[in-house]
Amino acid sequence: MTPLYEQHLHSLRRAFPAPVSDPVHDGYVVFSLLRTLDRVDALKSQAPILGVPRDPDYATAASASIPSQPATLEEIIPQLVHCLDGMLITGHPRSQVNVIAHPSIASIVGVVLPSMYNPNLCSDESGRGFSEAEVRVAAMTARLIGYDPAVSGGLFTFGGTGTLLYGVKVGLEKAFPGTRERGCGGQTTILCSDHSHYACLNVAGWLGIGQDNVVRVGTHRDNSIDVDALESAARETLGGGRRIAAIVATMGTTDAFGIDDLAAIHALRDRLALEFQLDYRPHIHADAVIGWAWSVFRDYDFAANPLGFRGRTVRALAAAANRINHLALADSLGVDFHKTGFAPYISSLFLLKRRDDFAALVRERSTMPYLYHTGQYHPGMFTLETSRSATGVMAALANLLLLGREGFRTLVGHAVEMAELLRELIVARPELSIVNDDNFGPVTLFRAYPSGTDTFVVKDREEHDPGYRDQLRRHNDLNRQIFQKVAAEALAGRGVAIGFTDNYRLSASSEPISALKSYVLSPFADPTQMQTVVAHVLTALRDAEG
Repeated sequence: MTPLYEQHLHSLRRAFPAPVSDPVHDGYVVFSLLRTLDRVDALKSQAPILGVPRDPDYATAASASIPSQPATLEEIIPQLVHCLDGMLITGHPRSQVNVIAHPSIASIVGVVLPSMYNPNLCSDESGRGFSEAEVRVAAMTARLIGYDPAVSGGLFTFGGTGTLLYGVKVGLEKAFPGTRERGCGGQTTILCSDHSHYACLNVAGWLGIGQDNVVRVGTHRDNSIDVDALESAARETLGGGRRIAAIVATMGTTDAFGIDDLAAIHALRDRLALEFQLDYRPHIHADAVIGWAWSVFRDYDFAANPLGFRGRTVRALAAAANRINHLALADSLGVDFHKTGFAPYISSLFLLKRRDDFAALVRERSTMPYLYHTGQYHPGMFTLETSRSATGVMAALANLLLLGREGFRTLVGHAVEMAELLRELIVARPELSIVNDDNFGPVTLFRAYPSGTDTFVVKDREEHDPGYRDQLRRHNDLNRQIFQKVAAEALAGRGVAIGFTDNYRLSASSEPISALKSYVLSPFADPTQMQTVVAHVLTALRDAEG
């Protein structure tokens, strides 16, 4: 009699793709995927959500336990698809919430392939061609931004925060050689702007630098770092005997798309290193996880404008590209293909201008006696992760091959063109005002005001007049009400889902200035959705005013 476990095993084998050619079972795998996608398709409507609006039932979820018996694939697929019910479709043209990409078909295929065969990019012992693909994507991206692929190097990691962590860690080893073995021998500082991502604080905490040692420097009206203030902060740090682990240049802030002057930061770093006779060069990391994509315009002829963008769009693209063109001055940078690269989460590349800098992170081979006995590519010897998926690599490779420079120019240019159309509609309304009007990306931050408000004057008073605090608070509350109303309309299948920021920047009274946010990335966005944004915001404003 066949043992029970063998009966179970025979049944369970059907739940896995066949490791050898089996046309019948391969067809079952494909059919299962198609059935799943059919169920997802049934959730679609004209609304920017899948299925119907619902709140997650965390209480029921917390009471779940593992079943005692196996189930069939047919039984669990509905439960898996149910997780999508009520989810915002970020690629929908009526979804403008945040910097979340709509993945291309090619990038989805790129994710599926390594998911089926499960390589580990810690070594080409497991990674094979996927490891080769990582080197290929790093070289393609390095060449795109202006690094020399012959000497640069990169690896994929767990997100934009991961790229920043690697950059600061390399900088820390430069400032305090041997930190990996002995710990940090003295106080160190990270310098960044007050509009940089909160990941700077997060990384400082995780690396033991300490969040109190992150110096956040003031910014200009265009949300770029004040280089003079940065110099003062750097001088205070070096003059006090502390070392600089990293200077973080933000190349496209999350809220407003502010772009730091990397050329000025680089010149400042070199000048101070010489003046203070430093025995190291403070590491410059470019947090370019959003702005990197504008590198495709490095060799675009804006005067001829062969793609035929509107005048406002050409101006916006050229203004952003002018600063993004200096990315090659950074010692390292981060790239998120899952943001402006139109790939699924997670697809983040950390690039070093000189791959020799990885040597500061290499572990002793004796600590890993069970690894790295074959092959020639072993990034696991210096990566934080011992397990790294190839899904991000393949998604990025798929889109680089699919889109090319011209495709990326088209998609990025379209996003900016839609944002510029929205801005035209906003400035045509006396009740609305753009707050990041000095920024030129796909994100528009704007505020609504009560009827009769002088929107030519109110922004300046809100930001610079401490006596205007109470009025600022009332305006913040009004805009929050408008956002909640517009969001509810979007979830009900009407209007456009937009975002909101609690703190675009601080006022002179230290009161945050909030703003409504439209972040356009969908290739399917058109002028109709831009008009809908304004129409629904104005309706919500009238409702709030009673």
